Amino acid sequence: MRFVMALLAVFFSFSAAAAGQEKQDDAPARCEEAARKFVSLLSEGKHDGASALLDAGARKIITAEKMREAWAAAVERYGAFKEIVSASAERADEQIVSLVTVKFEKGGFDVKVVFSKEGGITGFSYVQSRKAVPYSPPSYADAASFTEKNLKFGADGWQLPATLAMPAGEGPFPALVLVHGSGPNDRDETIGPNKPFKDIAWGLASSGIAVLRYDKRTLVHGSKMAAAKGHASFTINEETVDDAVLAAALLANADGVDKARIFVLGHSLGGMMIPRIAGRCPAAAGFVILAGLARPLGDTLVEQYTYIFSLDGSLSETEKNALCRMREQAARAKDPALAPDAPAESLPLGCPAAYWIDLRGYKPAEEAAAVEKPVLVLQGERDYQVTMEDLELWRKGFAARPAAEFKSYPALNHLFMAGKGKAVPVEYSLPGHVSKELISDLAKWIKAR
Repeated sequence: MRFVMALLAVFFSFSAAAAGQEKQDDAPARCEEAARKFVSLLSEGKHDGASALLDAGARKIITAEKMREAWAAAVERYGAFKEIVSASAERADEQIVSLVTVKFEKGGFDVKVVFSKEGGITGFSYVQSRKAVPYSPPSYADAASFTEKNLKFGADGWQLPATLAMPAGEGPFPALVLVHGSGPNDRDETIGPNKPFKDIAWGLASSGIAVLRYDKRTLVHGSKMAAAKGHASFTINEETVDDAVLAAALLANADGVDKARIFVLGHSLGGMMIPRIAGRCPAAAGFVILAGLARPLGDTLVEQYTYIFSLDGSLSETEKNALCRMREQAARAKDPALAPDAPAESLPLGCPAAYWIDLRGYKPAEEAAAVEKPVLVLQGERDYQVTMEDLELWRKGFAARPAAEFKSYPALNHLFMAGKGKAVPVEYSLPGHVSKELISDLAKWIKAR
């Protein structure tokens, strides 16, 4: 789910509190030099040496083994390391942030290195390069086999930009709406250098299926939604469900679309809401749940934080305190006595009480029994955000529905991209593509309906 994508920075960036700004004018230059040295040590496999450049607090959390695993993951995805292309550093509030651009055999990225006031490294992360990197289509996408059209839709005052990928030819074609996970996602569901929704759209459009994807309301109208008056009544409907229903209606009126074969795919939080979306889309021919959460959102957030904080085998006091606060917030969100005017900052994700009161009464796996249309549930077995436990809950929920189909993929993570071993957050910052097998399975299922 998208809110956990923010933990990418948490995994390798536990910034210590800085108490003031260095007075020396040459501090950014010295930090730039230190960042170059740090990345050089990583590239040379000298992780103990790199660890020595961390400040004491970060060294307890970011172990040499963690750094080794992160660099190995980069090499596996990008190929052999080539060189450090450039580096820069500048003040950011009371810290200094350096960006070191690195080049590998098959691409590159920036290593973001954060320094404390005292000049020690408090954290680092892999981020998309400052230089725009053009989208590299997956092997299964044929850009000559479809066209894309930009359009807008939505309720008055809440219009959203969207892109419709339409196969070449007369049609009519089956069509699919893509519904994002939580957080302010764009239409491609961009996460670092990855664009899973664009992969899906281009892959399916190359196979004769029209695909509609759109920028999420919380991205386009975030400031408006956060306004005090509107924020107090914000629920999952305003975040996800309402616009998914409108997007399906848009497809029903689109030229070249087979009105009898319109499908809705929900990823992560979007998958969690498929039973509710299905209840408001009677004309839809079927639904796809892609890594859909089936358990309480607040509890799952605690589980996800625990997983990431425990990757090094221990929990620091800072991590223990963060988990304690999150457990308290999750318990408060489930409390039947939660008042509608409870402060949002006392609840998970800073969402208002109305959001959690609405979700408290929503049990997706139980409501799945009311979905009468065909459903396809897909799950990556290496996904630590939405797990195989959720898949089993969906199996039970759809047990009375013979039209429901299920499949899991041993090598795939939450983005349905392949990897090896225990999944770690840094995977999301390394470029890849949605599995060809998944695209093939989606295309076959949609065309068979």
